[in-house]
Amino acid sequence: MKTSSEHRRPSASHEPWRAAGLRKGRRYGISHQAIDRATERRLAGDWRGACAAAGIDVELDLDAIRNEHGTEFTERLLDDLHHLVPDLAKLHMPRSWKGLGLLLPEQPALLSRPGGPDNPWLTLGVGARYHPWIRGPVLGLRAEGPVPEHWLSYTPQGKLLPYLRFNVSPSVGHWGHIPHVWETSRHLWDIRYVHEARERWGGSSHRAPFLNPDGAPRPLEEMPGSEPADPAARSEWIDGLHQAGQVTEAFAAAGIEFATETAPAPESRWSKTRAGSIDPVAAAARLPLSLARIPGELRRLSLAGLGTEFFIPYSGEHRLLFVLTGDTVRAGFAEFDMETAEETPVLPEVCWARPPDIDVLRDGMSPEELHPLVREAIAPEHVPGTPPEPAFADRSPVRIRCRGEWHEVTPTRTGLKIPHDGAEQTREASLRAFGGRASGCHAVRETWATGGGWLPRALRERRDDLFERVGHGDTDAVLQYLDEGGDPNIRNAGGQTLQHHLALLDHAVLLPRLLAASADFRAEDLSGEIPLDRIGRWNADPDLKKTLLDMEGGATHGPVQWPDWA
Repeated sequence: MKTSSEHRRPSASHEPWRAAGLRKGRRYGISHQAIDRATERRLAGDWRGACAAAGIDVELDLDAIRNEHGTEFTERLLDDLHHLVPDLAKLHMPRSWKGLGLLLPEQPALLSRPGGPDNPWLTLGVGARYHPWIRGPVLGLRAEGPVPEHWLSYTPQGKLLPYLRFNVSPSVGHWGHIPHVWETSRHLWDIRYVHEARERWGGSSHRAPFLNPDGAPRPLEEMPGSEPADPAARSEWIDGLHQAGQVTEAFAAAGIEFATETAPAPESRWSKTRAGSIDPVAAAARLPLSLARIPGELRRLSLAGLGTEFFIPYSGEHRLLFVLTGDTVRAGFAEFDMETAEETPVLPEVCWARPPDIDVLRDGMSPEELHPLVREAIAPEHVPGTPPEPAFADRSPVRIRCRGEWHEVTPTRTGLKIPHDGAEQTREASLRAFGGRASGCHAVRETWATGGGWLPRALRERRDDLFERVGHGDTDAVLQYLDEGGDPNIRNAGGQTLQHHLALLDHAVLLPRLLAASADFRAEDLSGEIPLDRIGRWNADPDLKKTLLDMEGGATHGPVQWPDWA
């Protein structure tokens, strides 16, 4: 199998942390079991059940909506709801590129306006209370349109900053209060339009860009060197120019007039000084732009009555502005002026960024790991198979170096099995009691039991795979892990157990299983917290908190500092 380096050049717009974020978003964003359940309910005409299966909360009171907006509005709304593919919409929602792949709060997708321009939007989004991902997306109605009412920025650590004119770009992880208009992108959520995805993502009638019809990545030597007629090849040519650093040429090839003049920075509201200008070419090279698609997406948004100017937030001082004038598209970096920004909608990420599903296949992910509807769209000739087994399901022994020899250690239901008898393990424990350090098999078993320390790569990948799924709320994965004999007291690198993460999962299903498996609810993580301490700091389900408090093992290490909203 060819490596990803044989399918793409190194690019400033596709660094390893972005590749990791896209891969995790697609691999863990929604489980195949959840997709199957949501599909079954959708095909049965149960749109509410489909949403529930996809982990989406519905806040739509149809009787109240009918009373407020009328019968015609409600019937149009119901028509969209019956054609909604909630699992697909959830997968495409804005996600973190910073190596996590998690859904971003306060970046709602505006799906449609059932009653026309002056009526509320059908919206799918995650609220500010989402962190740390306690509650999933919510489907509801929203009165606000595509222009943000105010701006907020978030640091990668999750700290909320009021959006002001000062240099926050080194610490900003993403932006808050950015609505993404999907009214012209129904292929992301409406079953009637899903078949359009391949061509909307820059492909032709028979293949997606950078991929063969079976979903296999095309090698670099097959990339076009000049402007071709085929739409997929044209996308490859233009995006290839951009990813090779030929930014000006790429904009021109896409039919976009790009201003290369240096963009000055606005005056800081705090210091009354200017933080510095940016090089437009270098800045554009860092954005994962899909330039071949942008002119068409701008025209669709304009025809929908959403304006002729859109922008991409770039930093605390600059934005990339696109202006459509007749058949001409102009682009350039400009000062982030708050008054101007409040009058201009953001260009939805799905309209300007390279499609994640294509990027992850180019990076080596199997088509079997994609959402089935996406796979059908971008790999029409792929023969469906069985999705690969998750890494955590591997129970095979792992070889490690111990006392100059190769030994095998094996994960079991009660921890890590090592090839040392009880006497040897007692001597090792005595050595550690007198300040000695564990080594070889004993050190690995201790790390597996506590979370802190070194693990061989094979064991680390199995553990991390499970906890990545936990972080995305995949209860099915945890149940499979327990069914197949997994250790209920497994710990991540921070020493947290599955019990510490119950707030992220369906605890009504999982809690009885963990209790039956003798999971330790008094286990301390590396910071000294037991599960109830951790859950008490999160906006968890009150029933979960009460259950843990009532349990014999639910005593905390002192008074829990409950937030006001708890």
